[in-house]
Amino acid sequence: MRRRKKPSKKPEGLRWMLTYSDLITLLMIFFIVMYSMSQVDQNKYKQLSESLSVAMGGGKTIIGQDNKPSIKDDVNKIDSLNSAQEEKKLAELKSQVDKYLKENGMSSGVSTTITERGLVVSMNDTLLFDTGKAGIRPQVQQKLTDMGKILNQLGNYIRIEGHTDNVPISNSEYSSNWKLSCDRASNVTEFLIMKSGIPPQKLSAVGYGEYRPIADNSSEAGRARNRRVDIIILNSKFNAVENNSSNTQSSKSQSNVKSQNDMQNSK
Repeated sequence: MRRRKKPSKKPEGLRWMLTYSDLITLLMIFFIVMYSMSQVDQNKYKQLSESLSVAMGGGKTIIGQDNKPSIKDDVNKIDSLNSAQEEKKLAELKSQVDKYLKENGMSSGVSTTITERGLVVSMNDTLLFDTGKAGIRPQVQQKLTDMGKILNQLGNYIRIEGHTDNVPISNSEYSSNWKLSCDRASNVTEFLIMKSGIPPQKLSAVGYGEYRPIADNSSEAGRARNRRVDIIILNSKFNAVENNSSNTQSSKSQSNVKSQNDMQNSK
């Protein structure tokens, strides 16, 4: 009787190597995937995530298209809304000024326009001043006071700009059109502070002389249009610029006062 062969036994001690090699392989794949995810662009990762969500039945999503409004979109909507509200306020203020001008017979000497900078109230020089002078005429002072109170309703920053034509000035008081335009703008500014109650920190004055014409200086009609004082109720979007400017001027003024006091104390 033939003896049966005993089945060969595989070495028990080597089976753990199979499990160990599988584990090492999985760990290697895991770290490779983690490294790849750390380097991927966030937008592409988002698209991949949405694609996987759709594949797993998470809902319908168009890859690469974000249906939710972004923060930038929200900011743009807020800016557009604020801009529309600002334009509405300036338009209402313009209507009030136009009504006052018509009721007081000033429409021929004053014009109003809404520009990117804000509401521009342009006043002819002959309405406010005598020729070659910067003092505000007594007969127009009450009307300027009333207009200032109307313009102060919004609480916006206000710029006063003086302009002249290109005809050289020749009198004992002023040596240039530039100086005349600066004095006229400054006098109107101080008047609005004293009589209309506009806060000084909301006002600024500048003179441009003959260098910002709105008409051709070759004709008398053009020169008459260029001789003006513009009162500009600035759009609120310029508030930060005006605020920084006023703070800078205030700091310089305080510094100058301190320097003067130090000089007096040292004497």
